[in-house]
Amino acid sequence: MENISAFNNHLPVKVRFGEGVAESLPAVVAELGASKVFLMVDEGIEKFNPAAAALIKKLQGTSGVSVTLFEKPAGEPTIQMVDDSIAALKAAGSDVVVALGGGSVIDTAKAARLCAQLNTTFREFQSKAPVYPAPTLPLVALPTSAGTGSEVSGGSVISDPEAGRKAGIANGNLRAQVALVDPVLTYSMPPSMTANTGIDALAQAIAGIIAKCSTPIGDAIGYEAVRIMTPALVAAYKDGNNKVARAGMASGSMMAGLTMNISDCTAEHSLGQAIGGLKHVPHGLTIGLVLVETLTREARVVPEKMERIADAMGVAQDGTKDGSRCVNAVRKILAELNFPVLSSLGFTEGDIDNLADIALKDFFITQAPTPWSKQEVVDAFMAALKLESRVA
Repeated sequence: MENISAFNNHLPVKVRFGEGVAESLPAVVAELGASKVFLMVDEGIEKFNPAAAALIKKLQGTSGVSVTLFEKPAGEPTIQMVDDSIAALKAAGSDVVVALGGGSVIDTAKAARLCAQLNTTFREFQSKAPVYPAPTLPLVALPTSAGTGSEVSGGSVISDPEAGRKAGIANGNLRAQVALVDPVLTYSMPPSMTANTGIDALAQAIAGIIAKCSTPIGDAIGYEAVRIMTPALVAAYKDGNNKVARAGMASGSMMAGLTMNISDCTAEHSLGQAIGGLKHVPHGLTIGLVLVETLTREARVVPEKMERIADAMGVAQDGTKDGSRCVNAVRKILAELNFPVLSSLGFTEGDIDNLADIALKDFFITQAPTPWSKQEVVDAFMAALKLESRVA
């Protein structure tokens, strides 16, 4: 019999999931009593995402609704991008914020809404004791990727290129009020983006289960997210028109976001973000580069949970009870996704000590099931660096 420790739980985001649910955006805006929309999107989204383009046109053509369209530049969100969006949001005088894009757009919108309300820049916000007032503007999030689960989380990760690191903020008041999770918005993702965002989602579901702050509710959602995404990720990567796989990833990544928000991410995100802070490559890519190596360590400290994750993944029993089934299943998925290796980014052994120091200063590694030593972090980076190719 398991002893259930005390925990808190609060899931205030209204989620609407399903094919075509994004079409309800004008109605959602009306339900919120709003008419002046600040619509933040990925730069050039109308050229590469037909479903998003049609939705933008529909919203702009809605009677009684005015739309200020703000295009966030491509790439991971930076402090400058946030500050530019803060200025645009304040100038627009809008009464609702709509974020239509990948996790970087939604993260940017969260940070911009907060800082605009506080009448501050993001860097100024970081320099003081954090304050997270209840938002005065509602936020509606529509993800066009299946990865971060930012549409339901209370976190926002912003890059600081000058410092070579990522600056994360987190609070329940950062969350969107409504999330419209429509698989149709993800159909246009290319294979590389499907792989990067998808492995991030899978990592978040696993991390939320093994984190020291995990809860029974978060675990239940996490195991189901893992079950759904394990077959869906590779299927969506191989065939972007596979609607069942796209729906699986859209729902699974949202659920992974819930799991991570109830619990937390762990070492894989700290090591990954150390890479991302120096190389400015997609967030999900950095997580995948070190996922096997971090899970190998976690299998030694929480083998029982890793075994249950392997069961959720549908991995056949092989007589082992050490969590290696989960590690090997993730290794196989990365191989099927043709995932790159750490050395492909130009890192050498001389970079490892600095990467380890950066990772150990990150918050997420403190949520690992047991504390990581610097040597363990160095070993994980070294194992990733020595990997020449992905082998199932």
